[in-house]
Amino acid sequence: MNQIGLRNRHVPSVILAALVVLALVSVVAPPVLAAGGEASLIVPDLGHVTFGGVGGRALLMWGLVVCVMGLVFGMVIFSQLKNLPVHASMREISELIYETCKTYLITQGKFLLILEAFIGVIIVLYFGVLLKLDAMKVLIILLFSLIGIGGSYGVAWFGMRINTFANSRTAFASLGGKPFPVYAIPLKAGMSVGMLLISVELFLMLCILLFIPGDYAGPCFIGFAIGESLGAAALRIAGGIFTKIADIGSDLMKIVFNIKEDDARNPGVIADCTGDNAGDSVGPSADGFETYGVTGVALISFILLAVREPAVQVQLLVWIFVMRVLMIVASGASYLTSLVWITSVVSVMLTYVASYALVRDLGDGSLWWKLSTVITCGTLAGAIIPELVKVFTSTKSRHVREVVTSAREGGASLDILSGFVAGNFSAYWLGMAIVVLMGIAYAISTAGLASLMVAPAVFAFGLVAFGFLGMGPVTIAVDSYGPVTDNAQSVFELSLIEQVPGIRQEIKRTYGFDVNFENAKHLLEENDGTGNTFKATAKPVLIGTAVVGATTMIFSIIVLLTHGLSQNLDKLSLLHPPFLLGLITGGAMIYWFTGAATQAVTTGAYRAVEFIKANIKLEGVTKASVADSKKVVEICTQYAQKGMFNIFLTVFFATLAFAFLEPYFFIGYLISIALFGLFQAVFMANAGGAWDNAKKIVEVDLKEKGTPLHAATVVGDTVGDPFKDTSSVAMNPIIKFTTLFGLLAVELAVTLTAEQGAGLSLFLAALFFAVSVVFVWRSFYAMRIGGGAPAKVETRRVGAVARGSK
Repeated sequence: MNQIGLRNRHVPSVILAALVVLALVSVVAPPVLAAGGEASLIVPDLGHVTFGGVGGRALLMWGLVVCVMGLVFGMVIFSQLKNLPVHASMREISELIYETCKTYLITQGKFLLILEAFIGVIIVLYFGVLLKLDAMKVLIILLFSLIGIGGSYGVAWFGMRINTFANSRTAFASLGGKPFPVYAIPLKAGMSVGMLLISVELFLMLCILLFIPGDYAGPCFIGFAIGESLGAAALRIAGGIFTKIADIGSDLMKIVFNIKEDDARNPGVIADCTGDNAGDSVGPSADGFETYGVTGVALISFILLAVREPAVQVQLLVWIFVMRVLMIVASGASYLTSLVWITSVVSVMLTYVASYALVRDLGDGSLWWKLSTVITCGTLAGAIIPELVKVFTSTKSRHVREVVTSAREGGASLDILSGFVAGNFSAYWLGMAIVVLMGIAYAISTAGLASLMVAPAVFAFGLVAFGFLGMGPVTIAVDSYGPVTDNAQSVFELSLIEQVPGIRQEIKRTYGFDVNFENAKHLLEENDGTGNTFKATAKPVLIGTAVVGATTMIFSIIVLLTHGLSQNLDKLSLLHPPFLLGLITGGAMIYWFTGAATQAVTTGAYRAVEFIKANIKLEGVTKASVADSKKVVEICTQYAQKGMFNIFLTVFFATLAFAFLEPYFFIGYLISIALFGLFQAVFMANAGGAWDNAKKIVEVDLKEKGTPLHAATVVGDTVGDPFKDTSSVAMNPIIKFTTLFGLLAVELAVTLTAEQGAGLSLFLAALFFAVSVVFVWRSFYAMRIGGGAPAKVETRRVGAVARGSK
């Protein structure tokens, strides 16, 4: 048994010991007389306020109808894509990819239930044991936590299924030699995912708001948000690790054996295709679902905590949800146009019109346009940020072409350095853009909002995050575009359609067009570069939403600790040492997370390369065996789960430890992970995008495959793989999960401290921190390439090239 396996024996006992101690402490603690924080939030009766003669409740019931229409929209496109023409050889490959994806998702589903058990323990201990809430309310929180996980998991499955239809249909469409279908099919698939995702999420939240009693709605929203955040974090991290293990393992074979892209003889290609869906379809779909839900819950919590008058609470709640409904309408109306900017314009217009209709009497009568303008700042950010990202990552970008120029004379070293430059410059400009737009929102918040609520600037920042999501389905569509285009190229090569006897005559006879294989491959490669840029533009939008939205969630903790902003405000300062120490600790955790995720990719990719090099057959075969391909998928899954498990438990126990250590230390920690995470993620995502498209320029524009320049850009691309698709993108759900779970953790800590004293809380903080350090250690030292015995493989020395590679 290898060293990793031996260490795994001790993991359950470490976890169990920590949770048993917490459980015993909670049981012996006296009951708290009144629930605090978000669990006690009461949603007022929505029917008590009318809008143009229509009650708020009745108005939102129409929102359910729009959600159903959005679902129908997504399913109609799903059916259309499924029925598009495709050759049997390509359909066979896409179905094989789907089957491997299905196996991966089923495995991840079981894993998610294990992770949910950890959250469930904390929910039961806090709400059931400490607060002594009745069993029904505790069960409701747990139920909606499972619904949240199920929502993230379900939309991820849908995204994976439609993308594995679209990949073979896109590949087949390229045979006609016309570029439009090659672009239109991935876009339709993405819009289907985006519309269904947003519609499902909004439908569930409206059901909570409309059909759950007001005193139960708070716990339901908490449970739902924690569940979807957990699901997104797990699927995003594990998917990011899986896809980059497979991608690096497959790409390096191009250099080692000098074989073409997606060579059917390479056992890593099927795993790469599976990874495209696991990391770039499953992960983003779950992430998008969670982003919309958590941002909504943060705004609901703020309104109920910070707004004084129940009637104003109802006005703002109804207004927020009507805005979300109109986002679906705007995206649907802008479908298949110049999506981002058309949707932005439509969203802005609808925002002002609806705000005038719903809240024109709010405050002094001018707040309707002020609130609309704040949301517009977010909507503009959602349109401007992708344009800024293109400056640093697109195949037309001067920065990306600088990477190619550097690599021509300086090889992989200068390729990598130029990518670092592009990533760092992009972080500066994106950061400045966010500051300007949030600054405008802050300025507007000082003009009358204080008469309705405390901390109006926090509400304004939350609305900016809300506005980021104004183009929700479109953002998801451009993010989902990439895995379809990437897979389409692979499906074309793996199908070996060029070698099918009489294929030209068959296609002419059956489908009525002549085939140009070289032009088809050029279209697919070119479209893959477009997909890379699309993916790059979507990432900072979701990351920015996480950071700006985290501000609103952190406010809930501050209200709890300061008793409505009336006490201890001096502790929210650098003059309070624990607050400063929390800021430093958050930065340390972000860099640990970056390294841990990359370590999992590095070790997994080593094992994959090790297996592929030992088992690849280049002579006498046309494609790799199914058994070898499945083995590579198994290696990717194994290291994705190991990496995710270590990362999740570190985050889980570190959150508990820092919450128990000192509440204001914890606030500094949450602020820090949001800010450090923002810039680390933007830098990594855009540097990775620059490296990726530099390789694409060499392959498509310069047509210099197989040259030293190509080898240099492939190395740069493999460095950028975990940058852009693992560490950076996973920071979004990690930030939100930590902040959201932190709300629960700090309430638990404050309650125990009040009843049992600070000594017990410090002991628990030390215990939880010790457990988290165990998993920090495991995430590096137990995951190192030398940390375990090589995977047992059946080594078959076949082919002179394979022998020479050793």
